[in-house]
Amino acid sequence: MIIGVPKEIKNNENRVALTPAGAAEIRKHGHTLYVQTNAGVGSGFSDEDYRTAGATILPTIEEVYGIAEMIIKVKEPIAQEYNLIKENQLVFTYFHFASSEELTHAMIARKAVCLAYETVEKADRSLPLLVPMSEVAGRMAIQEGAHYLEKPLKGRGILLGGVPGVPPARVLILGGGIVGTQAAKMAAGLGAHVTIMDVSLPRLRYLDDIMPANVDTMMSNEYNIRDRIKVSDLIIGAVLIPGAKAPHLVTRDMLKMMRPGTVLVDVAVDQGGCIETCKPTTHENPTFIIDDVVHYCVANMPGAVPYTSTLALTNATLPYAIQLANKGWQKACRENIELQLGLNVVKGEVVYKGVSEAWNLPYTEVTDVLQTATV
Repeated sequence: MIIGVPKEIKNNENRVALTPAGAAEIRKHGHTLYVQTNAGVGSGFSDEDYRTAGATILPTIEEVYGIAEMIIKVKEPIAQEYNLIKENQLVFTYFHFASSEELTHAMIARKAVCLAYETVEKADRSLPLLVPMSEVAGRMAIQEGAHYLEKPLKGRGILLGGVPGVPPARVLILGGGIVGTQAAKMAAGLGAHVTIMDVSLPRLRYLDDIMPANVDTMMSNEYNIRDRIKVSDLIIGAVLIPGAKAPHLVTRDMLKMMRPGTVLVDVAVDQGGCIETCKPTTHENPTFIIDDVVHYCVANMPGAVPYTSTLALTNATLPYAIQLANKGWQKACRENIELQLGLNVVKGEVVYKGVSEAWNLPYTEVTDVLQTATV
């Protein structure tokens, strides 16, 4: 198969979809790999690194899209890329369709095969291609939140861990999944007083067992959220419904209940956000303020630590990319239910229920599409 790795062009996105080590593995399987020039520079990998691994370097993004049967990316295509995508071309990346109607309609119109990292799902309901970036984002949420609690950045002027004789900051984490767990570990390690909420009692029992003494668990409901936001200094939105929009757990009217300088970090912003007032921001302009509350809503947080993120992402995606390349997307998805669940839009048809419900679009069973797809 002919595989293309374009340079990411989203604002301040420094990750690349494939490391040179990953490129070498793909070449070992006999596939042809084209990488756009400087695609890996932001992550610390030179064009020469990819050449040594057996890839061919192409100067423009147009050439990469033009020649490849499968495109491997990090972030969803943006407007400048829509017309580069060809009919029947397989695009393997994070899409988050439920947060962008424009992107959804664009991919339907292009009649591409869109296989989303975030909905590839194992039998135990875990999301193997979302996990590594969720781990990075969960840890970064605390790192960034602690930074924006500083007074020059309009925060409350609180040191997350406090000092002897001065109490630490109070951190509220909404969601006890991968993001929430990693955020809680980081915040607890810095000495903050942490409350983590979730709707699953078994999950709360698990978290209660593994977390240190400065982490409390609490059932997530509107009453408890309203109660805790009054005394929290840093609030992390870490709720995920795979492939669908995140619910608004913190609503506009709740901001009035928070103290001035409270910091909100919405890690779920690329799925619509679980804080109603959040809208996607960039690393260039990461925050905005509403009612004296600081909102940090960067939609590609791991892009700020691209070396770590690129290695972690390639570790997870490479086995799936090799399956797709070796067998073709049709056979690979027929044989591997995990990959099959990653299909969101196929040749103009929406085949993932969360996406069809988000935008009220016709839904086609993925098995029907696979039965009629040409091998």
